[in-house]
Amino acid sequence: MEDMDIVLAYRKHQHATCFRLLYERYAAKVYSKAMTMLHKESEAEDATQEIFTKIFLSLGKFEGQAKFSTWVYSITYNLCIDKIRRSRRSRELFATEMEDPPDTIEEVPDEALMSMQLSELRYVLSQLTESERTLLLMKYKDGVKIKTIASLLGKTESAVKMQLKRVKEKSKRIHDRQFASVT
Repeated sequence: MEDMDIVLAYRKHQHATCFRLLYERYAAKVYSKAMTMLHKESEAEDATQEIFTKIFLSLGKFEGQAKFSTWVYSITYNLCIDKIRRSRRSRELFATEMEDPPDTIEEVPDEALMSMQLSELRYVLSQLTESERTLLLMKYKDGVKIKTIASLLGKTESAVKMQLKRVKEKSKRIHDRQFASVT
């Protein structure tokens, strides 16, 4: 049964079974994304619960203009970002986001990120802001298309591509600074 069929059946009959089917399909994915973004089990569990509460309350409003999975991802992403913003209203977040690499740097190929060792990649990701890290993970870990990312973030595709380019450049600089002498 397709997601939209389950949503329509839920709207028509209000059966908890329909919602349970959606929960079973998406709970692990939602929890995994929340864990990736929030880094703490308890926060990821709380977020997952909040996300499914929000989905439950909003299911009647889901129009099917996007895929159900995209809608769930959008709710997950936005709720996690809200949690991060609330918990990190500090100068650190704003200070690192203000660093803007010059536009004259050459494009960093995706291979530069892909060739990093896992420990190096973890280090580089830990040095990025939450929004930068999330952007890279959406694109390269989750395989989300630029168009979908743009829609989720409320930006143009061009703006997302530029932001992605800058984050890759920053990642490469962090990596080279930290690991250049090691190799």
